[in-house]
Amino acid sequence: MVGVKQVSSTNRSWTKRRDAKAERLKNVEGISSGKVIPTDRIIEALESLIVPGDRVSLEGNNQKQASFLSAALNKVSPSRIHDLHMIMSSISRPEHLDIFEKGIAKKVDFAYAGPQSLRIAQMLEDGKVKMGEIHTYLELYSRLFVDLIPSVALVAADKADKEGNLYTGPNTEETPTLVEATAFRDGIVIAQVNELVDEVPRVDIPGSWIDFVTVADKPYELEPLFTRDPRHITDLQVLMAMMIIRGIYERHEVQSLNHGIGYNTAAIELLLPTYGEQLGLRGKICKHWASNPHPTLIPAIESGWVESIHCFGGEVGMEEYVRARPDVFFTGKDGSMRSNRTLSQLAGQYAVDLFVGSTLQMDQDGNSSTVTSGRLAGFGGAPNMGHDPRGRRHSTPAWLNMMTSDDPLARGKKLVVQVVETFQTGNTPVIVESLDAIDVGRNAELATTPVMIYGDDVTHLVTEEGIAYLYKASSMEERREAVAAVAGVTPVGLKHEPKRTDELRRSGIIALPEDLGIRRTDANRSLLAAKSVEELVEWSEGLYNPPAKFRSW
Repeated sequence: MVGVKQVSSTNRSWTKRRDAKAERLKNVEGISSGKVIPTDRIIEALESLIVPGDRVSLEGNNQKQASFLSAALNKVSPSRIHDLHMIMSSISRPEHLDIFEKGIAKKVDFAYAGPQSLRIAQMLEDGKVKMGEIHTYLELYSRLFVDLIPSVALVAADKADKEGNLYTGPNTEETPTLVEATAFRDGIVIAQVNELVDEVPRVDIPGSWIDFVTVADKPYELEPLFTRDPRHITDLQVLMAMMIIRGIYERHEVQSLNHGIGYNTAAIELLLPTYGEQLGLRGKICKHWASNPHPTLIPAIESGWVESIHCFGGEVGMEEYVRARPDVFFTGKDGSMRSNRTLSQLAGQYAVDLFVGSTLQMDQDGNSSTVTSGRLAGFGGAPNMGHDPRGRRHSTPAWLNMMTSDDPLARGKKLVVQVVETFQTGNTPVIVESLDAIDVGRNAELATTPVMIYGDDVTHLVTEEGIAYLYKASSMEERREAVAAVAGVTPVGLKHEPKRTDELRRSGIIALPEDLGIRRTDANRSLLAAKSVEELVEWSEGLYNPPAKFRSW
């Protein structure tokens, strides 16, 4: 072409990343045997494979932790390995932050830091951690394929063969995503496994994607994070669960949904076979789930309420129950569940009618956050599922039921429900005039305030006072009044005029229990289909094997 300078690529290398990886692999030729790194030489191997300043993806999600590899990384010499940029969906273990104290790591991008939320907040204040961004799970996973491509991925699996084929069993979680983003951009993938076998039960991740496997000194850590003991469900939580079933699930014909973790949602699950049955709702609501295998779902499954559940990950003790219920769960030919955190997050974002979750703070506009003063918990997957995805195009009765206009171009909306008791333990109000997250974000020098779920995405707010149908509000002022009407005696609620509550009730913008035909005196634990973990075991016909800490018999 005339006037366009032609640039020759004759002397340019197009394989720099591949060549650099090959040089690193040479460094461990005397350490590894094929793809197998001996357990007692893992620290030496990491020091030979990782380079200062590397971007390292470390598996450590809600449940499955690459605990052997994280402990080994914590023991490398800071003089050899330093200033790493860590990518962790969940900062869960002490060594996840110890590496920053030692200078092994410098910067972090993450999604959730529940168990370490207080410590990371203090370390940020002390300048010991450089913050990238606080992400949602899907946001973080997506960036692994764009601008946060890992140099090294440290992951966990159940079993491997000598060719590196991995079997992840029921806890696949985020492993395939971390591996793929690294392996196909010439990064190095190291997998810790519980066992080295001649043949894996099924190939969850092919060996051609894996550079090294190492047998951990003990099985990777699993936490039963989604188990809620029914003994701790209160009458107040039963009341709110009744309101949700009657005033939201039934009213809007919710058939597909995600439940967050908590006693509020556990109460809903345990009321389906009792209160839900009384209302004649079986087969009409709550049929398809994107959820972990909550033990409190067992009575609903056994009663014929649940048709399908796709899981983010497994749950300790639910393995044999899931194996015995393949019509409900996604399982392989070997009988074990196949979970996938990335795909289940997508299902929770686009495929379900409703998300219901809770929060630590909510302001008068409905904005909520789990980032509070002195605590940087992060978000996890709630923002993925707790918003209205504008790209959705398929319709369901619940989605269409959110339409408030006759405009031919009007669209439906995903139901996003926040359920909170107006006060936390210690008499701390949940509904406040201004979020702590504003100051936390400013002090941490974040570009935006760390809001978990934005108020304009919330369609319903449920407290012990009643339900606010926020999607019906005609103005921001009316929306604030609806929030205040169910805010109880919090500072926000005390500003509300009782006369205005009556007007909002008449217009259907809020509903108190009596408006839904619910007597507060009927809301008690006697309605729960199971009142203890022992009764959950009985419902499961002995298939559920709860961890020892949940056994009271």
